[in-house]
Amino acid sequence: MPTNTLPSTVPVCPVRGSVIYPTMVQHIDASRALSIGAIEAAMASDKVILIVSQRDKDIDDPKGSDLYDVGTACNVLRVRKNPDGTVQMLVSAVARVRASNYVRGDYLSADITPLDAEADDTVELQALGRELRERFDALASGGKLNAETVQTIHSKEDLGEMADHIAFNLDFKLDDKQALLELPSLTARIRKLLTLLDTEKEVQEVQAKIRAQVKEEIDKNQREYYLREQMKVIQKELQGGEDGEDGDEAEAFRAKLDTLDLRPEVRKDIDREVNRLARMHPDAAEASVIRTYLTWITELPWNTRSDDQLDVMQASQILDDDHYGLEKVKDRVLEFLAVRRLRKERAERGELSAEDVNKGPILVFTGPPGVGKTSIAQSIAKALGRKYVRIALGGARDESDIRGHRRTYIGAMPGRLIQGIRTAGTKNPVILLDEVDKLGSSYQGDPSAALLEVLDPSQNQHFTDHYLGVPFDLSEVMFIATANYPEQIPPALMDRMEVIDFNSYIEQEKLEIAKRYLLPRQLMANGLKANQIAFTDAALEKLISHYTREAGVRNLEREIGTVARKVARRIATGEVKRVKVTDKELDRYLGQARHIPETEGKEDMVGVSTGMFYTPVGGDILFVETSTSPGKGLVLTGQLGDVMKESARAALTYIKANAERFHIDKARIDDSEIHVHVPAGAIPKEGPSAGGAMVTSLISALTGIPARHDVAMTGEMTLTGRYLPIGGLKEKVLGARRAGIKHIILPKANEGDLRDIPLHLRTTMRFHPCETVDQVLDVALVGGLKALETPRDGSPAPTLPAPKRKSARRSEARA
Repeated sequence: MPTNTLPSTVPVCPVRGSVIYPTMVQHIDASRALSIGAIEAAMASDKVILIVSQRDKDIDDPKGSDLYDVGTACNVLRVRKNPDGTVQMLVSAVARVRASNYVRGDYLSADITPLDAEADDTVELQALGRELRERFDALASGGKLNAETVQTIHSKEDLGEMADHIAFNLDFKLDDKQALLELPSLTARIRKLLTLLDTEKEVQEVQAKIRAQVKEEIDKNQREYYLREQMKVIQKELQGGEDGEDGDEAEAFRAKLDTLDLRPEVRKDIDREVNRLARMHPDAAEASVIRTYLTWITELPWNTRSDDQLDVMQASQILDDDHYGLEKVKDRVLEFLAVRRLRKERAERGELSAEDVNKGPILVFTGPPGVGKTSIAQSIAKALGRKYVRIALGGARDESDIRGHRRTYIGAMPGRLIQGIRTAGTKNPVILLDEVDKLGSSYQGDPSAALLEVLDPSQNQHFTDHYLGVPFDLSEVMFIATANYPEQIPPALMDRMEVIDFNSYIEQEKLEIAKRYLLPRQLMANGLKANQIAFTDAALEKLISHYTREAGVRNLEREIGTVARKVARRIATGEVKRVKVTDKELDRYLGQARHIPETEGKEDMVGVSTGMFYTPVGGDILFVETSTSPGKGLVLTGQLGDVMKESARAALTYIKANAERFHIDKARIDDSEIHVHVPAGAIPKEGPSAGGAMVTSLISALTGIPARHDVAMTGEMTLTGRYLPIGGLKEKVLGARRAGIKHIILPKANEGDLRDIPLHLRTTMRFHPCETVDQVLDVALVGGLKALETPRDGSPAPTLPAPKRKSARRSEARA
């Protein structure tokens, strides 16, 4: 594009530490939102962009004052978006331009003015051109530039283009490169470039001198080493042929290596280190580094394996003995073991290769803390008969945690994977990557990126730790990961793993876990015998519901331990010989209950409906209260999130649309302040499943028909009256049952989720699957839909008194 056709205002892409010159075609990577916005703006208009360097490369969000005044106008040839969100742009530089009037919006833009080239003396320019070629050839002969770059520069017939390419490819300071860009005269540019080439040549000569001095010092050390070795031989002869331990060290390592079945390429690299150790003085610093390295190499289990015990029935028994519940998780683990067994049998018949036996998904256990993710991994290792290694990744921010440090660093050591395999002593242990969602990243690298190779079965057989420097086969390792928040795992890493969800325990499961595992463990930990303390089921149930509120059982075990310690003190002082802990005596040991579950309403009330919610620590019920008073508008209180507020507005719109059918005066709706309140206002509440409770409460308040106190509901409604599915049904139903609710309204689409609810609850509670809001109202209101559609006298609905309800919930309620 000629300079006279350049637009007057163009987007600006700031770059750091580099300068691009006219006639060049270059790739530019952009990761900042400012640069990406400029690229998108350029592509949307004339495809012209200004490339200009920052004065300070450490500034992440530069302004116009942070950029040089002169830059390069470029045509954008191609743009490619990378998966990580960065953008790669191919540009063709057109002209030197001066930028002014920077404007900041979503990106920087500036007015540009081409720099007019000054006339040059032809004879002087020819002489300067010859001098430039000669000095560049002298500099290139030092090997500073590769042959391809030198050939490219020699091929440039235009002197200005040649000068620009020399300036771009040599390692000058940014200020010098920018100065060359800003000079409009070609003669001035070449003079400046000749000065820089002279300086670079002097630097090369000083470097060559330093290298010669270093080589001379190395040769001196080698001569000293040779003389010391001669002295050792002479001393050995004088002492009658006695040999020291140092001479046998290298041979001892060779003997150990002979017992390992190493691949030829690996043995070749390690033998090179052994030979270096043999030629080196024992007291040399490098000898200690090589000695530690060879120790690591010889202690790794290159070919030591533990035989898999692939008895599915035995594995099932071990899992049942170690864990109560978690049926879906156990089934998936047993399926994994069954597939491994069948593959092994086919491999023994020659139908599959040994590599195919070890292939399989990487399991990742996800769920809230304390539900047994780590302990079930131990049970898997026990069932397989393999060694178990746990690697805690929480807070790891350094790639070397996975890949190790290079041996050039002081105190270098292998990564955690190689350390774990050395500890296990076998090459096929079960390795638990604990808290994989807590990985961080820093300037030292991203450990999650290093895990991509580790968890890829097609790559990890050649895993190379930076410290070892040779490949180690990880394909036989069974990797299991755990995470609390799977959405925080990088997508590329998540793609290599199969997710197995761990749901929170229900109260009945916690009761059985407490009796089978927690109580015996705490009795042992506190020195008590089984006949010295006994917990009634009612006491354990109260511990679960009134003293703990969690998805797992960790806090429950702590509370049992607290009671056990207090009982142990009473027994140790001779106050009692044995204690039976009942639900009425828990206050004596643990104080007042910390969590009081909500209970159902005492009677049917106008404007009060019962909803359900769940949190990661369990489900419960909540009340939606509606009152009308003179005024206008909809008032929402109770720390409601945006989604719940939308549910209330949608419910009111639905009521207005059906006011005639429900015999509600629209003028009364318009002339009333409708106040919707969800008690326990200090607790944030959010979620889409409160639509049913909202519309029931509103219609009850506007019609005067009471809502049933023994009915709880969950579901999302639409403006057209459809009742849509929700999540967390199991936890919500359990919380409603604990509150004494007998009837549950749920979306028809969630009817299949009832299979997850224990059988005794399905037989003692009544469930009402609904597809429309009308069906919800037919169950939730006293008298049902018939009472709602029957004409009434039109008297205003009574104003709701504020009921007193206690609630001690502290976690976020999600409707």
